Amino acid sequence: MTQNTLRIWHETVKSKDVSKLRSIIHEDAVFRSPFAFKPYTGQDALVFVLTQVIEIFEDFTYHREMISDDERNAFLEFTTKIGDKTLKGIDLITFDEAGLITEFEVMIRPMSALMALAEQMAPRMARLGH
Repeated sequence: MTQNTLRIWHETVKSKDVSKLRSIIHEDAVFRSPFAFKPYTGQDALVFVLTQVIEIFEDFTYHREMISDDERNAFLEFTTKIGDKTLKGIDLITFDEAGLITEFEVMIRPMSALMALAEQMAPRMARLGH
């Protein structure tokens, strides 16, 4: 199940077509942002955030993917650009027994790229009420 979810996720990121995103995210999913103290909760919040970053990121590429033996966790290393900043990050994804995403945490470096992302995301997140 996890492999199918990851296949849909990779297709979504590559095509920037978010129409299948909701189908792979649990209704009680949690998103842990690299620039917010409190996590965002619920499917709607995670779909919104992921849709926004898919729009913002340029030249997004996954380089490595590691899946835990129980297939309940995936670690995906990526690079992307935001304007003139190159960003490197890791998506830490947790899945339930049905393969739905229950937790999505992002870690990003360097700080200048994180700040560029925060600058782009702030007005968008205001629409979500955060």
